[in-house]
Amino acid sequence: MLRIAARLLAMAALLIVSVVLFYLWRLVPASNPPRLNPWPRRFLGGIARIAGVRIRVTGQPASGRLLLLANHVSWIDIPALSATTGTAFVAHDGLSGVPLLKWLCKMNRTIFVARHDRGSVGAQVEMLRQALVGTASVTIFPEGTTSDGVALLPFKSSLLAALDPLPGGVTVQPVWLDYGPLAPTIAWVGEEPGVANFKRIIARGEPLLLTVHFLEPLSGNMLADRKSITASALAAITQVMAATTLPEPLQITH
Repeated sequence: MLRIAARLLAMAALLIVSVVLFYLWRLVPASNPPRLNPWPRRFLGGIARIAGVRIRVTGQPASGRLLLLANHVSWIDIPALSATTGTAFVAHDGLSGVPLLKWLCKMNRTIFVARHDRGSVGAQVEMLRQALVGTASVTIFPEGTTSDGVALLPFKSSLLAALDPLPGGVTVQPVWLDYGPLAPTIAWVGEEPGVANFKRIIARGEPLLLTVHFLEPLSGNMLADRKSITASALAAITQVMAATTLPEPLQITH
């Protein structure tokens, strides 16, 4: 309990400082090309560190406008990917029902989508395409939910409907979030409430090692349509997961 309390206090202090600096940054005159506010990325990276996560990286994120397709194991995936790329996320609009969470998500340019509201599809398509302007990156978890981290769930091409056809100049890159043998112990699956999973992770005494594998961007016929994109990303991540003798990561970011 003491560890949980200490980490919660540290996260709260980081939040206060980051929010103040986030709004101060917005007072700085805009640059050309525009620069993303760095404080959401620094805040989320700090959350991961406070929670005891140590992030290693293999490969590197592509430059320019970037769509990342990653497996999804736990809430830790979000601060880890933000820490390594500064990415925004596509999330179900159910998260926007919690005012504080919605406010924080909006700071990180989160795109809320209503998957069952056909009448808003056009607006959602436009929001996602606007988010990929400039050199911004956006992450979609095509499994549509969290898995146990050992095996992948099917990738749902419907989650990429807003990107069919793919906008010009956008790179699509698969990402494998690898928690190693600890994956089942931190995965958010079944009926476990989100708060319980959060507390279970920050109560850990040992560091949690997460390796973020940036795989080769998709190319050619892999990008023909959303079904080809999701199938190719799933195959790429599956292939790397099966290769258990990966070399030691070359970079250590946190």
